[in-house]
Amino acid sequence: MEKRKKGGRNRFIALCITPAIALFVIFMIIPTIDVFRMSMFKWGGYTADKTFVGFSNFKSLFTNAKFYQAFQNSVLLIVIVTIVTFALAILFAAILTREKLKGQNFFRVVFYIPNILSVVVISAIFSAIYDPNLGLLNSFLGLFQGGEMENPILWLGSQKIVIYSVAIAMIWQAVGYYMVMYMASMANIPVSLYESASLEGAGRLIQFFQITLPLIWTNVRTTLTFFIISNINMSFLMVKAMTNGGPDGASSVFLSYMYQEAYTNSSYGYGMAIGVMVFLFSFALAAVINAVTKRDEVEF
Repeated sequence: MEKRKKGGRNRFIALCITPAIALFVIFMIIPTIDVFRMSMFKWGGYTADKTFVGFSNFKSLFTNAKFYQAFQNSVLLIVIVTIVTFALAILFAAILTREKLKGQNFFRVVFYIPNILSVVVISAIFSAIYDPNLGLLNSFLGLFQGGEMENPILWLGSQKIVIYSVAIAMIWQAVGYYMVMYMASMANIPVSLYESASLEGAGRLIQFFQITLPLIWTNVRTTLTFFIISNINMSFLMVKAMTNGGPDGASSVFLSYMYQEAYTNSSYGYGMAIGVMVFLFSFALAAVINAVTKRDEVEF
């Protein structure tokens, strides 16, 4: 009787997970394998003519200055956007959780609004802000120059600052989402821990680093890994909508460069080689982040 129940339970579990496994294999495993396979071919993507070239696409990749520029921009965005986003999210979460402020729910909603907006809308907002002639940013800076700037700053047209302009838009979009997540984690920390620390003379800063941060570290570590990997995809969307990789490739990132080569320049095999490098880079980066942020879990 017990064997029959156990067998029925196993069949039920198998029936429940089979669709998920099938979808994962069809839409994740097979396409990933196909990317690796197609990176070995020279193919335009729209014809039946395919030529096996082995690792030739990768050799061309590592000698292409545009690839290194896209790589540099991607790493720069990962570092800047991640550090600033998480610093602000944790800071705002701590302030709204621990300080007795009026309208806390209002601030939660206001900070979260950018996350529910589409990338196109966010790009349009910041493109308008960055407009060299009528944009809010240049108009504000013009107040310190007598009302009008003689030489308007090209926020999206300068090779030196365009990537930082994109980074600001990405930070604005992401801060509120992670702030709300950390507020939920901080709300579960017993108030008695802070009261005991206060009685022992610990200030707010010490309490934050000795109590708050260690107790939410598991959440921070998990979200950090997911955010860094998703940053690669988000940077492509932002760049595509705001600058299309310009000027002269100064804002090009991994996926925008791959898209350009695969679908604009009809170098599909070369584009898939870039996709392989993005996959390997993401996997390696996730492993490094997990190793660096690993620490003993603190419980209360």
